Amino acid sequence: MIRDAVLRWQAHGTLNAARDNVIVYPCSYTADHEDLAWLIGPDGVLDPTRWFILVPDMFSNGLSSSAADDPAFPPLVTMADNVRAQQQLLTKRFDVDRIAAAYGFSMGAGQAYHWAALFPGMVERAVVVCGSARTSVHNKVFLSGLLRTLEAAPEYAGNGRFTAEPKTSLRAFAHIYAGWGLSQDFYRERLHETALGAPDLDTFLRTGWEDMFTPHRAANLYAQAMTWYAADISSNDRYGGDLAQALEGITARVLLMPSATDLYFRVADNEAELAHLRHGELVTIPSIWGHRAGNPNGIPDDLTFLATHVRAWLNA
Repeated sequence: MIRDAVLRWQAHGTLNAARDNVIVYPCSYTADHEDLAWLIGPDGVLDPTRWFILVPDMFSNGLSSSAADDPAFPPLVTMADNVRAQQQLLTKRFDVDRIAAAYGFSMGAGQAYHWAALFPGMVERAVVVCGSARTSVHNKVFLSGLLRTLEAAPEYAGNGRFTAEPKTSLRAFAHIYAGWGLSQDFYRERLHETALGAPDLDTFLRTGWEDMFTPHRAANLYAQAMTWYAADISSNDRYGGDLAQALEGITARVLLMPSATDLYFRVADNEAELAHLRHGELVTIPSIWGHRAGNPNGIPDDLTFLATHVRAWLNA
C-alpha cells in the first residue's frame, strides 16, 4: 500500500475520438518524463502527430510517490504495481480500454512487457527495447552490487533508508554502473573520448556518471533497484511464477530489440523468450554502445536503426 499515492505523467499528442491511438511509454531507471521526451517528435521514434503518447513516472523516480519522501513507503514496489497504477490512470482518467502499444527501454521495457502480460486483452503491440520479461540471474548480480554499495555507507539506516545522502557511496555506485552501462567494445574503441568528447577516462567517469547519479536521492535509487531486481511478468496469481505460461499468454504483437553488446539484457535472454511468444519478432541493434544503444540520444546510427524498426512495427 502506498498511502496518498501520486502518479505523475506527461502526455504528447492528441487522444483521438475512438480513443485507440494510445502509446504508453514508461520510464527507465532514475528517468522522469522530461528525460524521455527527446525520443518523441514528428521525425522521432514515436510520432505525436499520430499517437497519443502517455509517459507515466515510475514510483520512486522523485516525481511520482517515492521512497525518499515517504517513511512508510513499502520495501518493494514491483513493476506490476507500477503498471496496475498506470492502467488505472488510462481507464479512469482517459476512459481508454485498449492501447495501440506499450513501448519501453530498460526498466521501461520491463513495464511494457508487464503491460502485455497483465492486460493481454488491452494491448495490441509491445516494443521491448533492451529489456526482459524477468530479471536474469546475471543482472541480479549487478543489482546486488549496487544495493550492497549503498548499504555499506555509514549513512545507511536499514530498510532502504539513509540518515543523509551517502555521497561517497553514490560515487562508487556510479563507477560500478559505468562498467555495465557501456560495453567493453565501447571502451576499447575509446568512444568516451572520440564520440563523447571526454579528455580522459577519469573525467568521463566523473562527468558522465558521477554527475548523473549523485543528484539522485539514495533511497530512490535503492527502491528502484529493488523494483528492477524483482521484475518478473509471471510473479502473480495469474501465472504462478511460470514464465513460459506468462509469455504464451501474451496476445500482443511483441517486438524485442536487444543491443548486441548489452551487458544487462542479453540477446540470448530475448531469444529464449521469443520461443514462447505467439506473435513475436527479434531485431538486434548492431551497436557497440552496450545498453545505451536502446536509448540512442546522440548516437545517430543507432537512432536511425531504432526509429526505422519501431515505426515499421507500429504501422504493421
